[in-house]
Amino acid sequence: MRKVSMHQLKIAAVLLCAIAASQAQAQAPAAAPAKPGAGFVPPAPKGGNVIDSIAVVVNDEVITRNEVSKRVASIEQRMKAQNAQVPPAADMQRQVVEAMIVERAQFQLAKEMGVRTVDDTQLDRAISRIAEQQKMTVQEMRNAMEKEGVAFAAFREEIRNEITMQRLREHEVDNKIQISEAEVDTYLGAEQAAAADKVELNIAQILVRIPENSSPEQIAARKARADEVSRQLRTGADFAKVAGTYSESNDALQGGAIGWRDPDRLPPVFAEALTKLKPGQSTPVIKSSAGFHILKLIDRRNLAAADDKSAIVQQTRARHILLKVTPAFTADAAKKRLTELKERLDNKAAKFEELARQFSNDGSANKGGDLGWLFPGDAVPEFESAMATLKPGEVSGVVETPYGFHLIEVLERKSEDQSKDKKRAAARQVIRDRKLAEATEEWLRQVRDRAYVEFRDEK
Repeated sequence: MRKVSMHQLKIAAVLLCAIAASQAQAQAPAAAPAKPGAGFVPPAPKGGNVIDSIAVVVNDEVITRNEVSKRVASIEQRMKAQNAQVPPAADMQRQVVEAMIVERAQFQLAKEMGVRTVDDTQLDRAISRIAEQQKMTVQEMRNAMEKEGVAFAAFREEIRNEITMQRLREHEVDNKIQISEAEVDTYLGAEQAAAADKVELNIAQILVRIPENSSPEQIAARKARADEVSRQLRTGADFAKVAGTYSESNDALQGGAIGWRDPDRLPPVFAEALTKLKPGQSTPVIKSSAGFHILKLIDRRNLAAADDKSAIVQQTRARHILLKVTPAFTADAAKKRLTELKERLDNKAAKFEELARQFSNDGSANKGGDLGWLFPGDAVPEFESAMATLKPGEVSGVVETPYGFHLIEVLERKSEDQSKDKKRAAARQVIRDRKLAEATEEWLRQVRDRAYVEFRDEK
């Protein structure tokens, strides 16, 4: 069976979450004074065997040492399965605790904001989409995860939590992003005037955060930490290992890897510094509103410049009947069923849309299998290749794709000049992505800095 990385299964960096407030409040002695508004957290018992203890207090909730240990063990297991270098134990624990604090603060804010919970039906649909993106069935994905030692029930809760946090971010960040027509005009003008070939950059980062309302002394201390990181890199230290040790970004445990990015979608100060590098080199320390960054250029690749003809694209309107393979419905059974349906269509014994409504396992079934107008790249290669051989009105034989087995009918084709509206929409999305990345980073920093956090000594 195809092995799948847990990193690929994430909608985003996703972290486990769980624990209710202590049940012993009624009998607990008075606690030490806390920040106004924070809930009561009982002290650890003085006698008896301690099964678990409090590692961190976040506002009126706690994170226990058992939770931290389980999270660390889970991440270590995944990193080893991906042949990633595991940071030293102390650095790993510090990174995990910090991530759990930010996560817990977000969930508390979600409750305060009345963010709706994710029910099982919504969760099942989300997991099905993740499996489809991996070109697997849910059962295949589950088997692959359990082979890596990841409990599927825990994965479900991770996805539930990530959807909740995404809804919160949409409310607090995404919906507040505004883009003016002047910004779109400026972007399109700059893009048209650019003489250099378009490139994409594969980058990684190390981030040393600056807490909100920091004093000059605190900022100087954080700068000194970033300078020490830079010194280690200049003397040959491995970037991924240093990121796992020092970086305070969400991607720290992935060696700081950000991936391929269009320079236009990066903050200008980052893009400018990266253009001066050769692959394998790192930037000096760069200051932003979030903190001090060190970026590494892993690789650079050129993108083909679009010429005028690229604006003309051929669209195909098609419909299909999809039969998915399940433990109860084999590939042979699917092919046999579709062969029978094709014979009925060839003999004019049935209409395509009627058979699609009756047999197709796709969401388009209630529309008679109609997929609408498809641009090149909208369908998987196997589907597009089969569709390209058909004339309008023709029905294919049985076609296999990662989603299952299909019958495809081409209804009509047309060539269309991509409109100015589409170009403006693409430009608007680029600008939005850039603003969203910066705003999300700033918002997460504020959520962390506004939370009352108390670290408990292990004793």
